[in-house]
Amino acid sequence: MGKMKTKKSISKRFRVTKTGKVIKRTSGQAHYNSRETGNVRRNKRSDLVLSKTMHHFVKDNIAK
Repeated sequence: MGKMKTKKSISKRFRVTKTGKVIKRTSGQAHYNSRETGNVRRNKRSDLVLSKTMHHFVKDNIAK
């Protein structure tokens, strides 16, 4: 039996830190940001840590 293939769509959207946390970019950053408040715009700059529930699914589909 061969190796498991990496799910490329998942590996492009998420990354795993050394401590095992899964990080993703905040959504909605491409355009239409001028209407957002300054607070929302500032928060969109930082990455999000995934919840424990989703993090198991992502880690199973990313091969290192």
